[in-house]
Amino acid sequence: MTRRPHVIGIDDGPFSKGQSDPVPVVAVMMEGADLTEGVAIHSMEVDGADATDFIVDWISGLRFHASTQALMLGGITIGGLGIVDIAAVAARLERPVLVVNRKDPGRSQLREALHAAGLPERLEILERTPPAARIDEGLYLAAAGVEPEAARRLLQATLHKARWPEPLRLAHLIARALVRGESRGRA
Repeated sequence: MTRRPHVIGIDDGPFSKGQSDPVPVVAVMMEGADLTEGVAIHSMEVDGADATDFIVDWISGLRFHASTQALMLGGITIGGLGIVDIAAVAARLERPVLVVNRKDPGRSQLREALHAAGLPERLEILERTPPAARIDEGLYLAAAGVEPEAARRLLQATLHKARWPEPLRLAHLIARALVRGESRGRA
C-alpha cells in the first residue's frame, strides 16, 4: 500500500424505518486523507436483501474502481438492515474492505433487530463478519481481504482532522445533505 492510498468510503443517507422510497448511498474516492478524487451517488431499498451484490455491482462499474486500493464502510449494514458480506465483497472486487465503527460492534443489537424484522437468514452473514479491533477511543476496525496491520495502516492513512476516516466522513455529509438539504451533526 502507498502512503496515500486510494480509498472509497461508502455511506447511506438518513431514512425512516419502513419507508418505501429508496435511500441514497454515496461513495467518495479519496487519495489519502485530503484529496477527493470522485463522488458517486446511487440508491437502494431500505432493508434490501442484496446489499452485498448492490455494493459489488455498483463499485465495479465506477470509472475510478480500477485505481481503488480499498473500500471502507461505516458498519456492515447499509440502507437499514441490508447486511454486507465484507469477505464476499473483498473477494469479488479483489480489494480489501474495511469496516469502521464508533462503538464496539460486538455489543451491537443488530442480531435482535434482524430477528425483530423477520430477517433471521441474514444472521449467517453477521456470523461470518470478522471481529473488530479497538484502534482508539471511539474507533473500531474490522477488515476482509487484508492483514490486520495493513488494514490499520490503510485506516491511519485516511484520518485527518477528525477522528473518523475522511472518505466516510465526506460520504456521510453528502448523503445527509441529499436527504435533509444540508449536512448536520457528527460525521
